[in-house]
Amino acid sequence: MRRREFIALVGGSVAGWPLAARAQKRRKVWRVGALQPGAPPDPLLETIKDGLRDLGHVEGRDLVFEPRWAEGKHDRLAGLAAELVGLKVDVIYAFSTPLALAARQATSTIPIVFSGVGDPVGTGLVANLAHPGGNVTGLSVLATELSGKRFEMLREIIPAVSRVAMLWNNTNPSMVLRANETQDAAAKLGVTIHSIGVHDLIDFEDAFKAVTDGRAAALIILADPFTMARREQLVELAAKRSLPAIYEIREFAEAGGLISYGPSVPAMQRRVAVYLDKIFKGAKPSDLPVEQPTKFQLVINLKTARSLGLEIPPSLLARADEVIE
Repeated sequence: MRRREFIALVGGSVAGWPLAARAQKRRKVWRVGALQPGAPPDPLLETIKDGLRDLGHVEGRDLVFEPRWAEGKHDRLAGLAAELVGLKVDVIYAFSTPLALAARQATSTIPIVFSGVGDPVGTGLVANLAHPGGNVTGLSVLATELSGKRFEMLREIIPAVSRVAMLWNNTNPSMVLRANETQDAAAKLGVTIHSIGVHDLIDFEDAFKAVTDGRAAALIILADPFTMARREQLVELAAKRSLPAIYEIREFAEAGGLISYGPSVPAMQRRVAVYLDKIFKGAKPSDLPVEQPTKFQLVINLKTARSLGLEIPPSLLARADEVIE
């Protein structure tokens, strides 16, 4: 190789090094603030990370999560949201209505993506589902519209049921709306609801005593982060009192609950990753419609049915997405 050509080749290679280095330095590292209702570890947060990884975002390379854990304490929400705003994260993810409301109160500019929210319009998180407006969007669990179907399923199992107890977290604004919708759906079917609010100051034993004292023939438990975190205890207390119970998500049936009907929470968490990816690419929350689930899972626990002395109608079993033996 001629000396002049060699110098040109080496010179060109050396000149390219700083460009490559600068290009690598310019890689955007997205900082995602995650407001979580419980305490670590949280498999649902890991599901979001898995979804982002499938979309090409690798934690530690171009993605950093800043999780903040409420540990079930509502008085911490405002402070945790303000802390994330102070860190100047690029986007805030919030699981549940109280956390999404706290994030929106803390900032009107940082994009917010929520999930686990029952009624984002009724609680004032967004202007409407198609055009959220502002800096907030996400995924609604569409829970209220499914209440009537759950009572119809309960009637298939216990045709004579006329009084049902409802346990729900009465400190969650979204749950207040859902409880009202559930009562309305029951009334249309001639079912009376005995409403019992629960929260971290309530002894569940006392709550279930109120259920039996109210002569309820069955039970419905509304799902939010508080009741989800205590699902095994709630299912055990229902079994202890031989109460047939229907739930809103499959995790309760997997824990021993009789029947559940509702959207898949892990599937919705993977959709959160899609929303985050769109925001990374420049989309505005105001232009991203709130997404509602279109697929719902019916899970029946036959082992629990047998322990309660109940026979599940073949027509209901045929519609089940999963039957737990």
